[in-house]
Amino acid sequence: MPVRVQTDDFDIAREMAAMRASNPRIGAIASFVGLVRDVNEGDRVSEMTLEHYPGMTERALERIVEDAKSRWDIFDVLVVHRVGTLRPLDQIVLVIVTGAHRGEAFSACE
Repeated sequence: MPVRVQTDDFDIAREMAAMRASNPRIGAIASFVGLVRDVNEGDRVSEMTLEHYPGMTERALERIVEDAKSRWDIFDVLVVHRVGTLRPLDQIVLVIVTGAHRGEAFSACE
């Protein structure tokens, strides 16, 4: 499944290894990890709570993935987005894109 919305943390290395293992044609993996910062617009942040509408959130993220697949020559995309209460340094989102070449993978990941 290319999109997961979850409360649990994710393991970047494990997710990347799983995507790599499935396709020997992969020549590039681009990734992005979003983190909770301790400041926002000058105010200190001790925690934040991310809410979502089950089903709607997944569909919106799936549309973004499908758009990336239609725009760039890539093999696969994974998006993991956390919800719930998160604190500074916690991981929020993971995006991994695989492709034959780095340029396409980087562009799609962005």
